[in-house]
Amino acid sequence: MNAFILLAATQTEGQAAQVARTFGVDWQHLGAQVISFSIVCAVLYKFAYQPILVMLEQRREQIALGIANAEKIKAELDKTETQRQEVLALAHTQGAKFISEARAAAARVQQEETNKAIAAAEQIMIRAREAAEQDHDRMLAELKREVGKLVVQATATVTGKILTAEDHQRLAEITSRQFVV
Repeated sequence: MNAFILLAATQTEGQAAQVARTFGVDWQHLGAQVISFSIVCAVLYKFAYQPILVMLEQRREQIALGIANAEKIKAELDKTETQRQEVLALAHTQGAKFISEARAAAARVQQEETNKAIAAAEQIMIRAREAAEQDHDRMLAELKREVGKLVVQATATVTGKILTAEDHQRLAEITSRQFVV
């Protein structure tokens, strides 16, 4: 079995050497270039890649912090919206209460004013009746006086005599007793 591995290794070396010769590989220059490339990679890793990685980590942290802040802000916004809805509901309730109280107060005021107007109208009616009764009494008294005068004139004309003040008084009293309504 060892012979088989050895044979395979010599064939692999032979093929690699053949490929290297076909492409013109110079092993000394290839080794120097591999060492130069390794040094350049190490310098770039140390001075370019490491700072970039640090900066990227800082950016990740800032992004994570921004996301956390955005979630806090969203939570605060949701809380504020909830409080706003509660305040609006409370304001709506209080507004409805104030409106109903204002309507009740307006109804009371209207009822009071209606009662005052009714009382004022009744007072006006009472005064009008009293005034009408006074006018009726005054007109009745005037009528009695006029009728008395007419009776006296008619009596004076019929009797043909001039009546004295006593006669006028007596006839007026008799007439007013007869016209009492």
